[in-house]
This record gives sequence, C-alpha cells and structure tokens, in this order.
Amino acid sequence: MPEPRTSSIELNGFSCRVWTAGSGPTIGFLAGFGGLPRWIPFLDALARERTVIVPSLPGFPGGERGHTVLDSHLDWVLAVRQLVHKAGLDGADLVGSSAGGSLAAEFAAIWPHQVKRLALIAPWGLFDEADPATDPWAQRAPDVPGLMCADPACWEALKAPPEGQNSPEWPIEQVRASEAAARIFWPLGNTKLEKRLPLITAPTLLIWGGEDRIVPRSYADKFAHGISGKPEIRVIPGAGHLAELDKPDEVAAAILEWLR
Repeated sequence: MPEPRTSSIELNGFSCRVWTAGSGPTIGFLAGFGGLPRWIPFLDALARERTVIVPSLPGFPGGERGHTVLDSHLDWVLAVRQLVHKAGLDGADLVGSSAGGSLAAEFAAIWPHQVKRLALIAPWGLFDEADPATDPWAQRAPDVPGLMCADPACWEALKAPPEGQNSPEWPIEQVRASEAAARIFWPLGNTKLEKRLPLITAPTLLIWGGEDRIVPRSYADKFAHGISGKPEIRVIPGAGHLAELDKPDEVAAAILEWLR
C-alpha cells in the first residue's frame, strides 16, 4: 500500500496533521490513547475499500501543542467538530478508538446529522464503580504495553522511534499524547457520556477486544443500552484495548463488512 498523503489543517492557531489514503467512500478515524506516531496496518486494511482520512487530535502525535488551549470538555468537543469539518469528514462514516472513540461518540450525539455511520472501538467516557476501568496514568511504564494490547509488542512497535533516528522530540511527543488524553479524561475516563448517548442516531457498531484490560467488556453493553437503535456488538478474540493494533485485519474486516 502506498504511503498516505500528508496535509495539515489549522485548529486554534496550531497545526494538526491529516493523513489520507485509499479510494472509495470516505471514512474517518480518530485514534485511541497514545495517538498515531506512525501509519498502522489497520488503516491500510480500511484503505483497500475506502478513502481513509485520519486527522490528529490536538496534542497527539501530529497535533503539535494544540491541547494546551483546551481547558474544558466542551473545548475538546468543539475542537473535534472543527477537526472533522476541516478534514472533510462532514456526513461521512466515522470510526473512533479508545479516547478517540469517546470524542467520536460526543460528536455523533451533538451533531447527529454529521455522522453517517459510527464504529466505536472500546470507547471511553463511562465509569461504573462496580466494574471500574483501569486508570492508564496510574501504571508503571513497563506495564502499559500489556494493558493497551494483548500482545505488548504491538504497542512497543507503535511507539518505537524510527530506525536511524535519535531525535529527542520523539519521546517528548509520546509523553505529550498521554498528557493530552489526561486533559480530557483523567483520572477515570468519566465524562458522563451516558447522558448524551441517547442523542446518537447514526447506526452504530461497538467493537471490543476479547482481552481488553482497560475498559471491561461490560461497558459494551452499557454503550449499547444507551445508544438509540440497538447497536451491534462484536468482540475480537485475542485483541486487547487497542484492538486495531492487535488484530488490524480482523477489526478492519468487521467494520467494512458492517458498512457494506
């Protein structure tokens, strides 16, 4: 698959990277915890049938320091609205994972006519005291790969510096991505999203990794109960929280099959 085309859009005075690849009907992707420091096989799999547009969230890799001016949850949701519009994703199918899944759900709830169909991969935004999600910011650094992915090597490959480069900016960008997510979700990932789930009218697919160690499988049922229209739930065996890293072909196939 050819390298994605890279462009940028301005958001609140900061640049946000936009990747585009493939052909066919447009689908957008909002990345999960840690963002996307590099293009991943999951996006290649989607691009075999779709034009895939991947805007970077502020503060995530490719998003410069735009998170520093977002001081409230409303700021973040409005930033996503601008990001979707400027990236050319108005009215398109939208996929979001983890942190990006929560923001995709917020967008679909508040601007329902701007999302054709919605696929959410283990989204954040809810909290159940009886079955709490794992706080990724409270973990020892060596434990994070095994929490994000069933195969820790998948997370490590995502975050590994490019070969032949020894730039101090690379590790700074990775820490910045965690900081950006914390500005939205710390400490418990709870944004009271359950109050807005009934406003989502787009047909919705919920995807959960069978070995998700961050957001319990029970949260899929909570999302399905809250969203209008009886969303479909698909569990991907052998995948962790960022299922698109562990099982890129399987997750992409589930989404593309559902969209047909």
